[in-house]
Amino acid sequence: MKSVLRLATVDPDEQTRNSLKTMLLGIDTVWLDAECSRYEFFMDVVAQTRPDIALINVDTNPARAVQLVGEVTRAHPSCAVLVISRSQEGGLILQVMRNGAREFLNMPLQLDDFISALDRIRSSMGGTVGEGPSNVGQIITIAGVGGGVGSTALCVNAAASLAQDSANSPVIIDLDLMLGDADVWLDIIPEYTIRDVAENIGRLDYGLLKRSLTRHECGVYLLPRPVELEQGEPIKPDDLRRILALLKATFSHLIIDVSKSFGKLDLSAMEVSNRTLLVTQLDLSCLRNVVRIMQFLEQFDGIKEKVEIIVNRMGLEDADISLNKALETIGREVYWQLPNDYATMVGARNNGTPLCRFAPKARLTRSINDLVRQLSSGDSSAKPAEEAPKKKGGLFGLFASR
Repeated sequence: MKSVLRLATVDPDEQTRNSLKTMLLGIDTVWLDAECSRYEFFMDVVAQTRPDIALINVDTNPARAVQLVGEVTRAHPSCAVLVISRSQEGGLILQVMRNGAREFLNMPLQLDDFISALDRIRSSMGGTVGEGPSNVGQIITIAGVGGGVGSTALCVNAAASLAQDSANSPVIIDLDLMLGDADVWLDIIPEYTIRDVAENIGRLDYGLLKRSLTRHECGVYLLPRPVELEQGEPIKPDDLRRILALLKATFSHLIIDVSKSFGKLDLSAMEVSNRTLLVTQLDLSCLRNVVRIMQFLEQFDGIKEKVEIIVNRMGLEDADISLNKALETIGREVYWQLPNDYATMVGARNNGTPLCRFAPKARLTRSINDLVRQLSSGDSSAKPAEEAPKKKGGLFGLFASR
């Protein structure tokens, strides 16, 4: 995985400062930790945030800015100084480099040049970052093809399974803003929600975001949906991307529970995800929705290719449709099959305890653990199909036995 660099910048010119901020939002290996508009305050900003990179625009007051480069370099030797300027004067470039700057870039900044400079700085750090998180996290979005298919149950229990390894730090983001209930599954009453984070997006940093999450005793963090039902969008897609970028830099795994509406926020989450798990069951309504959803996602570049089908409640006694017929209908392989264990799952939910603690030896728990391991390994192969349950009759010719 790529390293994430935390950056603080000083630029008295608001226009160029905002232009840089816009560029940084599109680079997922950089997090803008702080921005400053006064040279005289920047040393305090660096001392408080301890970034990996201090980016200094020297144009407003070159003499003071050159002095600042030296101050940052001497006081924080682990912080790489990157200087930007519209000037191409050799004397100015020589001064900032002598004072300790690692890179000098001309404005207007070109994205390729900027990323190349970041790569050189990252390489000089040995591929690691300073005091922030070292790796970009994996994002997994989980969507249900209908109500009650088990998408939230999979979100909660997959995250809890990941948390059993102390090297992991999973966080659940409940994007079902109207009817999400991940907090119920974990039996926690959160103090803050995703609305609070969105309302403070302008000053969002590691500390604020961490305080906005609620931690379950199993090690899973939760960013829940808003408490009140309301009209309108409590969070914008751009704000969501910013939140996910910081979470991705802070946590090992982001597990996103999206709504059944497949709206703008849901699609934004899928766009930035490494995988999207589409949860279904073997009934006519669900399988029809699988086909409809996959056709809908064809409109969006880079989403459909990341979708994996998860069949829940395999072996359900009253299932009318065999797995083989389901595969013919949806026209693609099933990535994983979760066995039917409704009683155990309901017991875990009613107790607010993840399966890994409520029933660690249950077949369903083991299957979720195996799924999580396969997802973490990056293996894209599907789990071999098990023997399909016997059909009891064909009400629908589409699924009738041949």
